[in-house]
Amino acid sequence: MKKDVGVVIVAGGKGSRTGSDELKQFRWVAGKPMLLHSVQAFQERQDVGMVVVVLPHEHVGDPPPWLFQCDTERLLLSVGGRERSDSVRNGLEDLGDDIEVVVIHDAARPFVTQKMIDAVITEARAGNAVTTAIPVVDTLVRMTDDHRTDGAIDRTGVMRIQTPQAFPRALIERAHAEAAAASVKATDDTALCERLGIPIVVVPGSERAMKITTEADFALAEALSILRE
Repeated sequence: MKKDVGVVIVAGGKGSRTGSDELKQFRWVAGKPMLLHSVQAFQERQDVGMVVVVLPHEHVGDPPPWLFQCDTERLLLSVGGRERSDSVRNGLEDLGDDIEVVVIHDAARPFVTQKMIDAVITEARAGNAVTTAIPVVDTLVRMTDDHRTDGAIDRTGVMRIQTPQAFPRALIERAHAEAAAASVKATDDTALCERLGIPIVVVPGSERAMKITTEADFALAEALSILRE
């Protein structure tokens, strides 16, 4: 099988909102380190030629030993930047010339499903920029400066964006290059494509693929990890 898919896993953050001194992406959840879940999930695919893990600079030269439980021939470590978009751009630059489809994923979402991965790669192979997302089901309201509600927001068509996201390589490289030239930062890679007028395809995400941000999220993630894809 042609190994033309490159994956950039963004794991360069400090995870300060968990209140722990240990890097969030190195903490254990559901039986293994958070980052290891994602790397192994993408390396299950035979068309993935390389997984680039973007780490804080102080950990690139001395990564945790459990990371080498992966297929090391398809694993590359890259140095994180000051902002998320800088880290993604560093990861893109480290992909080999044979990569045609790029998947970008946040290490803070350890339980990405194979169904999600397959869906975004299929769309990217068709030439589309694509994100996973799930519908908003809670009632949304605006809040005033004095912490009172100020009317409900229509949630029709409102989605919660997740990763993975995927792109034809030339498209996402152009989006990042033009954003860097304009000093534009973004926490979401599809936003960089949208600023160029590129439409974004949305495919179903999963509650299982929640983002772990706070200490309480670790307990919730343990519970959601048992959900079937």
